Amino acid sequence: MTEERIGGEETTGKKKPKKSLKRELMEDIIMIVFVLITVWVMKNYVLINAVIPSASMEDTIMTGDRIFGSRLSYEFGGPQRGDIAIFKFPDDESQLYIKRVIGLPGDKVQIIDGKVYINDSETPLDEPYLPEPPEGDYGPYYVPEDSYFMLGDNRNWSKDSRFWTNTYVKKEKVLAKAIFRYYPFNKIGVIEKD
Repeated sequence: MTEERIGGEETTGKKKPKKSLKRELMEDIIMIVFVLITVWVMKNYVLINAVIPSASMEDTIMTGDRIFGSRLSYEFGGPQRGDIAIFKFPDDESQLYIKRVIGLPGDKVQIIDGKVYINDSETPLDEPYLPEPPEGDYGPYYVPEDSYFMLGDNRNWSKDSRFWTNTYVKKEKVLAKAIFRYYPFNKIGVIEKD
């Protein structure tokens, strides 16, 4: 018999025995189970897939945008000021909200003439992401040690910590950091902090 080279392997011209139908079916089932477990782990421990329902974060994130949030972002540290976080809404934990982290644990937050002041600073918080100058006076708010104060970027049209019955979001209710927009396709990319 002559040997042939196929794809770098030597063969003796003999055909491999076919897999049994039962074995092929078992391999397919194992693959499907593996894929389902991987998707479940990703959904419950790695990523949140979210559709933005309102204009409260415009122009940073628009109504109808689809985004991924990283559940792992806050495993080894808490949210930072300016992060866009996905969390359980404090007044109804069956709903998920997305807002920007403004007040950190222990902060004093005051809004004067639409500008945010942290811990009695004489300089307002630099917020280049706001689509229009905000209006109004709110606070002062004293953020508890285990909580965060959240505001929408579209400040004049956002129902956020200023208006909720339960003003602050507890640390354990912050689920993910918004990291990537995958729809609409012309805006695919990383969601920037500023």
